[in-house]
This record gives sequence, C-alpha cells and structure tokens, in this order.
Amino acid sequence: MTTAQHPLSSGFGAASTAEEVIKGVDLTGKVAVVTGGYSGIGLETARVLRSAGAEVVVPARDLERARAALKDVPGAEVEYLDLMDPASIDAFAEKFLASGRPLHIQVNSAGIMATPLTRDARGYEAQFATNHLGHFQLVDRLWPALVAAGEARVVAVSSRGFRFGGVDFDDLHFEHRPYEPFAAYGQSKTANALFAVELDRRGRAEGVRSFSVHPGTIVDTGLAKHVSAEVVRAAGVLDEHGRPVRDPARQLKTVPQGAATSVWCATSPRLAGLGGVYCENCDVSPLVAEADEAAWRAGAETPGVLPYVVDPEAAARLWEVSERLTA
Repeated sequence: MTTAQHPLSSGFGAASTAEEVIKGVDLTGKVAVVTGGYSGIGLETARVLRSAGAEVVVPARDLERARAALKDVPGAEVEYLDLMDPASIDAFAEKFLASGRPLHIQVNSAGIMATPLTRDARGYEAQFATNHLGHFQLVDRLWPALVAAGEARVVAVSSRGFRFGGVDFDDLHFEHRPYEPFAAYGQSKTANALFAVELDRRGRAEGVRSFSVHPGTIVDTGLAKHVSAEVVRAAGVLDEHGRPVRDPARQLKTVPQGAATSVWCATSPRLAGLGGVYCENCDVSPLVAEADEAAWRAGAETPGVLPYVVDPEAAARLWEVSERLTA
C-alpha cells in the first residue's frame, strides 16, 4: 500500500508537552473548535491553543461542568452539543456558521471507551455513534467554515486501541455478533483514523487537511471509568500504591504529554502540505510491516500503525456508509 506514513524526525518525542510543541506558534486571528475540551487532554488542548492566541470554542453536553473546568482559560467559549444527538450537532453548527467565522482548527477529542452496550435513538452502538459518527456529522456541517479558513486542519483523536479491531462493515452496531466493549472501542478508533484519511483526500484541494493521533495512555482522564480495576491493574499503568505510572517511552503519559500530538498536528509548520496520516509522539507513525506485527503488538513502546487503519479503500467505504447513517 502506498502511504505517507513516514516519520519526519520532528525534534519532539514521547515526553514532549503541548506547551513545548506550540512554542513560537502565533494563533492570533485563528479559530478552533475542540470537542471534549473541558476534560483530560481535550482541556489541555483547548488551554494551550487559547494561550497561543486562538479563539477557542468548546462544545459540551454539560454546560455547567464545562464552564467550571474552563474557568482558568479566559475567553474560551462554551456551546451546547451532544455527539449522540444529531439535532444538537446541527444546531451547534448552524450557530457557528451564523457567526460568520472561518474555522482553522478542529480537534475531535471527545470520546468514550469500553462502555456497556448502549444505543442512541437511531439504534446505533454508542461508541461508534459518539467517537466516529458524531464527529463525522460535525465536520460535515462545519465544512463551509473549514473551507473559508483557506488553510484548515482537522485532528481526529484515535488511539492504539485500534488494535482491538477494525471496522466491521457487515455489523457496525453489534446487532448480530456478541457485544464486546473493547471490540466496539477498537472499531470506533479505527474509524477515527480512516475518517482522517478520506477527509484529507476530499479536503486537500480546498485547503482542509486532516490527521489522526494516538495520544498515549493517560489513566487519570476519566476515560477508563467503565474499565474494571482488575483490567487497569493488569495493564501495568498503576504502581503498587494505585498511582499512575509515568513512562512516556511506554506511552504512559501525563495529560500535557498526551495533548502534545493533537496540538502538534493542529499547528506544526512541519506538517504543511501533508495530511491523511496517523501520528504519535509528535511525529508521523511508521507503517508496521506484516512480518513485524506480532512484535509490534507485544511492545507498547514501539511506534507504528497497522495497514488496515490507514487503508484508503476502507476509508472511502466508511465515508460513504457514514454519509448514509448521518443522512
């Protein structure tokens, strides 16, 4: 498969923080939308983009919680949006477009992980609906603002969780196969990366580029609230006292380190003219060769992305399916 998955030797690495990668970047006059921008790495992403001068809009389902979380981010705007509710996505987009502002940066950081089987009002499985379809619809509705920016970037926060499974086009919503929380999570994270591949192909002629990222494992963001304590302990992410292990070389990161790749993809001059790639540790990830896949899966410290996660044919198929599902 022909791919642009070649590291750039960016000068940053697994231990780099969001503040470090944005140093020297002036976002005055730029507008950013950050979903999930009031918790975890999304909050850090919103804070750092705002500190560089960007106007930052944070869509949120819980407005009170979002405003409280963003109290130390002066000027951050909070607007209502529920990624499981298509009508609220449309309403958010309509209000943003009515403001007449271009959209230079969109970071899709909101997400859920390994939840019990839940469906939205359309019958769609919740992780796929929230992590992928909600963001797909949001980008679609905000498209005029992205094009109006002249040069825009969309960052899809994926995860190494894609290793739990690809997109099952025959049973996206677990209607015929047994539901497995991590299989559903893996499908949604693969979908995030495929979305970036096809979005970039469709948008590059109009100046819209897209990237997907693996932020690392950050255990204190609340994302793992549906994961049992036994599974968390077995993953080796907590020490004997129950405190998070910090080891960026093993992808065990702090929140500022976890937000770094999203911010790098959203703002780095090194990525000018590039897109549709999966990134980690503030660089483009290498493609894992089939012969190396077993070793890659066994070592969390080895960067890389599996071919099915950036497959352009699967990306195009997912886009068409997503258009139908979101009408």
